[in-house]
Amino acid sequence: MRATDEVVDLVSRLIQFDTSNTGQPETTKGEADCAKWVAAQLEEVGYTTEYVESGMPGRGNVFARLPGADRARGALLIHVHLDVVPAEAGDWSVHPFSGTIQDGYIWGRGAVDMKDMAGMALALARQLKRDGTVPPRDIVFAFLADEEAGGTWGSHWLVQNRPDLFEGITEAVGEVGGFSLTVDRPDGGVRRLYLVETAEKGLSWMRLTCDAQAGHGSFLAAENAVTEIAAAVARIGAHRFPLVMTESVAEFLTALSEETGLDFSPETPDLESALFKIGNLARIIGATLRDTANPTMLSAGYKANVIPQHAEAVIDCRVLPGRQVEFERTIDELIGPNVKREWITHLDAYETTFDGHLVDAMNEAILAHDEDGRTVPYMLSGGTDAKAFAKLGIRCFGFAPLQLPPDLDFAALFHGVDERVPVDSILFGTKVFEHFLHNC
Repeated sequence: MRATDEVVDLVSRLIQFDTSNTGQPETTKGEADCAKWVAAQLEEVGYTTEYVESGMPGRGNVFARLPGADRARGALLIHVHLDVVPAEAGDWSVHPFSGTIQDGYIWGRGAVDMKDMAGMALALARQLKRDGTVPPRDIVFAFLADEEAGGTWGSHWLVQNRPDLFEGITEAVGEVGGFSLTVDRPDGGVRRLYLVETAEKGLSWMRLTCDAQAGHGSFLAAENAVTEIAAAVARIGAHRFPLVMTESVAEFLTALSEETGLDFSPETPDLESALFKIGNLARIIGATLRDTANPTMLSAGYKANVIPQHAEAVIDCRVLPGRQVEFERTIDELIGPNVKREWITHLDAYETTFDGHLVDAMNEAILAHDEDGRTVPYMLSGGTDAKAFAKLGIRCFGFAPLQLPPDLDFAALFHGVDERVPVDSILFGTKVFEHFLHNC
């Protein structure tokens, strides 16, 4: 059996495991059952697997290694996460954990984030083992927990507590890369750019707090914690950080200009607006041009006629590589002297270069199946488990190849209602990824 014969069914079956990650361990479910099922599929074809619960019961992770021809070369890590964000069934056209296959799509929570890649990795791991394939180097397949809550009880716990699982690994490939963006060329043709993730913004959730004197709501108040927090939040929300051109973004914009004949240089007036000429993906690309700090939560008070002594807010901060010190300096100026800040979650930005044998293998795999394709680097505005692996000195990329319909709003499907992935895209991606693993 070939990987393409079973990959659609495997993706559907993975979606049927409700692995919703609420961010609270007591209400997160399903990861262990899904991980044990994955382990069984790998063991069925001859793998020796290691099942690890990362820090607490139920946070299941599975590892399997396929020995390569050159054991002296560093191993390649193929990592996917099995958890998904929650979904409200009443909002969906189909049940979010049905794995329904209809209208040329596989539907369900996790279809693009990221049980599509999990299914491709699992199908190919099974095929390689059945065929007795010896890849150029060791390949380690990892199916992980807790990515959707920052990886505290998944990749980061494993890196800190089980570094032996990553012994000998020098490079890694994970999610949110390798998908196609179709652009119009000046000659009337089209080019499909396949975006390989070479960088991620830092992911930091910041809590602001203010303490002041409590009092009766009818009195004149010399100080008010709610007012102080509200003013700080308003200043942060209104602030526009400067445009900063990182290497990954600059290379992407250069390629985009070359293929479209349009000007996407840093000197372009209102570059963020200009990017919408490429469609809805501009929301992701535009967010990689500058740091962002978006207020997301406010909390204060317990009664209408009581001025509270405590107020707090949460800010979602995404920081470009190399910008952390300047970012924090700006935030301190914005919040003022009466508001304190602390990190709830703080994960560093990451960036690598778009070169080397692994990048060549990605490009060759794409071109073998799409002669009108071109691989280009880009930066992800969010974060992945790569942030944990980079701490071990592992060079990380995002490459989960999908050839997408030009009119599909791919960015909107991440964590969105009616999340789905085209069947044809899964079959294409499996063929490309097979070519890549044979030449990695």
